[in-house]
Amino acid sequence: MIIGLTGGIASGKSTIANMLVERGALLVDADQVAREVVLPGEPALEAIASTFGQAVLETDGSLNRKALGEIVFRDKQSLAKLESITHPAIRARMKQTIHTYAQQYPERLVVADVPLLYETKQEHLYEGILVVYVPAELQKKRLMERNQLPEEEASRRIALQMDIEQKRLKADWVIDNSGSLEETQRQLDEFWKSMCLP
Repeated sequence: MIIGLTGGIASGKSTIANMLVERGALLVDADQVAREVVLPGEPALEAIASTFGQAVLETDGSLNRKALGEIVFRDKQSLAKLESITHPAIRARMKQTIHTYAQQYPERLVVADVPLLYETKQEHLYEGILVVYVPAELQKKRLMERNQLPEEEASRRIALQMDIEQKRLKADWVIDNSGSLEETQRQLDEFWKSMCLP
């Protein structure tokens, strides 16, 4: 089975992904793939350089994330341009990896970790969606602590995503990650059993 894993920023999605891997799931991480598709020699990096200029490249030909960030995070149109280059490349690479895993390991659960799964309308690509949930106030508190952010900035970043309550309602399965690690583990064990996984 191939499922999508998502949640809000600072909800503990990576922790859940690692717990699923410990249980035997195969993970395809969108953030990891996003880093791979902009490596030197990749078509997406060449397209970024030709769109935004050589200033977004380091002297060794790798992507200068800071320089690119300064361009795209100030201008919605530039960000949309960047996403039109990177998103198709990320999706194609993920699709290929998921297909390979599904063919080589048909008995194992394949988990695609996609932070903006609902926002980018990808739910139809998976057989079900697992949402990692924490209430919005706790989410904000964790984000402020994790990234050393003031409250306004944390709120702004959270507001860029779909509301966590909406994600929870749309989910096929929900892991509430607001309690102890043991409680989270217990919920994951129940989820694993419900999927009839060995």
